[in-house]
Amino acid sequence: MRIHNYKVLKDKRRALRKNQTPAEAQLWKYLRGRQLQGRKFRRQHSIMYFIVDFYCPQEQLIIELDGEYHNDILQQAYDAKRTCLLQKHGFKVIRFENKDVFESIENVLLEIISAFKSS
Repeated sequence: MRIHNYKVLKDKRRALRKNQTPAEAQLWKYLRGRQLQGRKFRRQHSIMYFIVDFYCPQEQLIIELDGEYHNDILQQAYDAKRTCLLQKHGFKVIRFENKDVFESIENVLLEIISAFKSS
């Protein structure tokens, strides 16, 4: 069963890539072009009907960046449910606050590397 990049979400994925947040743009500088231990990352990749910020197919790793919007209690409940569904399909999900990308990018990258199955 195909669960990646449904065509119905193509325009939405493209729009999100064109209008990425400053934190997404900053992290993408370190992830694109296999810069992080040779791993390929995709940005604004869809899995089922969810569009994730970053996805590494080799590691089945999803990286989500959370801004102020994610501090809302209803959004947190949605995020938790979404994470649970993705984990049930075998994906590992890690989350960072946007401020972490700007204040401690080295720690963010180290945590991503530590999530790799084989470094």
